[in-house]
Amino acid sequence: MATAKQNPIDPSLVRELAQLIADTDLSEIEVEKGDLRIRVARHLTANVSVPVAAAPVAAVAHNPAPAPVAAPPAPPAGKPGADHPGAVTSPMVGTAYRRPSPEAKPFVEVGARVEAGDKLLLVEAMKTFNDILAPRSGTVTAILVEDGQPVEYGEPLLVIE
Repeated sequence: MATAKQNPIDPSLVRELAQLIADTDLSEIEVEKGDLRIRVARHLTANVSVPVAAAPVAAVAHNPAPAPVAAPPAPPAGKPGADHPGAVTSPMVGTAYRRPSPEAKPFVEVGARVEAGDKLLLVEAMKTFNDILAPRSGTVTAILVEDGQPVEYGEPLLVIE
């Protein structure tokens, strides 16, 4: 006789969670109820152009294995400022907005002087707009995201020097 303890996972719940991820541009979702925990994740791949001299095709072809699920996301390769010490990174998965509304001017532009605590941009996650504030004073030297661009946790958004 099969009991709920032997197979506590509801396949329809997993399908609903997968559909929620597809509908909302999330990269993962996790639900927990009592002893049951279900995590559904998808791997997003980015098309990155790499100069042939920098990365031979043979080296790329020998690494078909996907990154482990538990590994923290690495910043996208090839983005200027991604490893810069002044990079301001996204604290969450969501959609970055450089302006408060479509007709408004951007919060900051390259070359703008900002003070610690100034609003730099917004990241919308699950219909909630989260202010991204300047962690330090300085000058914005690079903006690495476009208005309305999806961003991942830890992805560099802009650089303050």
